[in-house]
Amino acid sequence: MTNSGFWKRAVAIFIDSIILTIVMFAIMFTLGFFIGGMMSDPESVAKISNFGILINVVIVWLYFAIQESGENQATVGKRVMAIYVTNKAGDRLSFPQATIRYFSKYLSSILMIGFIMAAFTKNKQGLHDLIADTLVVNR
Repeated sequence: MTNSGFWKRAVAIFIDSIILTIVMFAIMFTLGFFIGGMMSDPESVAKISNFGILINVVIVWLYFAIQESGENQATVGKRVMAIYVTNKAGDRLSFPQATIRYFSKYLSSILMIGFIMAAFTKNKQGLHDLIADTLVVNR
């Protein structure tokens, strides 16, 4: 089991970002089409915008947590790059562990330092991997 490098992980997240952007655009367009026309005052627009942010957080969380704790142990981007997420014992993540890994990425995104750590740590772990006790490895 060899740890996946920084660049394979970066390409995987880029692929996942494209997929999620398309999905979220479709959802927000549909939401705006059906609800947006009924909302003309600024307060209603702010409420629907906040609802959109909540939808985005939930969908992105579920995208990562379900796939990384699932049978393939990888998102679409990770599967394309032939990498997957595992715990230190080499086992599949539980859904709670995948959830911890996902929400820890918010810490990793501060100045991107937590992601850049994957290029320099012994087991090529980002901050979110260290927090969730996970590894990203090659197939």
